[in-house]
Amino acid sequence: MSYEAWIILIGSMAGITCGITGCFLILRKLSMLADAISHTVLLGIVLAFLISQSMNGIYMLIGAAVVGLLTAVFVQLLHSSGVQEDASIGVVFTFLFAIGVILITLYAGDVHLDVDHALMGEIAFVPWDTVQIGFLPELPKAFLMLSAVLLIVLVIIFLFYKELKITSFDPAMAAAIGIPVLFIHYLLMGMVSLTTVASFDSVGAILVVAMLIAPGASAYLLTDKMSVMLILSGVFGVAAAIIGYYAAMLFNVSISGSMAAVNGILFALVFFFSPTKGYLFKKFALKKVKYGSEQ
Repeated sequence: MSYEAWIILIGSMAGITCGITGCFLILRKLSMLADAISHTVLLGIVLAFLISQSMNGIYMLIGAAVVGLLTAVFVQLLHSSGVQEDASIGVVFTFLFAIGVILITLYAGDVHLDVDHALMGEIAFVPWDTVQIGFLPELPKAFLMLSAVLLIVLVIIFLFYKELKITSFDPAMAAAIGIPVLFIHYLLMGMVSLTTVASFDSVGAILVVAMLIAPGASAYLLTDKMSVMLILSGVFGVAAAIIGYYAAMLFNVSISGSMAAVNGILFALVFFFSPTKGYLFKKFALKKVKYGSEQ
């Protein structure tokens, strides 16, 4: 496969994985928690490296998942203690992220864990970072990691679709009919953690937030059906990766940054032109009602 094809494929896979995971965060009004986890998993990656002395992807995933879940637990504990949810998120993520940055500076300055890479990512180098497993040919590590995480996310959604759907729309009713709301919440946080670290090499900790939120937010404005929202979010994620790549080539700018920017542009287009929830549609409908009342 060509260099260009690998970048588009890996970017598309990151877009799909982040997009479908982000749908549940949007429905739960936890978009900012995605920002928190996308930063705090840096601490998990650093700790995994310091303990294992290895950059093996499986250790990174485990470390990220653990710290991502801890982030959700700490936020929940502070919120339950009376601290506002947005304040809880701000305190927890800045503290854990700062510890991760300090540990990188102190103990991992000479390895592939520099802060700039962790924050911004660089998908242009991903196709060259390959590994060979068994009888398979050499494949990019990011592709293998994203493939594994995408499979895990799809399996979890398939197995717990009803529980994820009900707890997202009506947690009180879910608890009343016996669904373990807290378990599903932390299961989702684990999905977000895995998705974030799998996308690190492609888009970094900051830009992964755009892929987690923008495709799902765009899909939300186009449909009221959960299954359709998941499919549309994946489509938006792929579209942003493809358009973003060619826009980056055209303007000679960061590929991952361009993909994130296209996510924002696609959301803006849907926000204005959605046939049901778009700004222009609502404005036109309001004018129509106003005109009708004056008759």
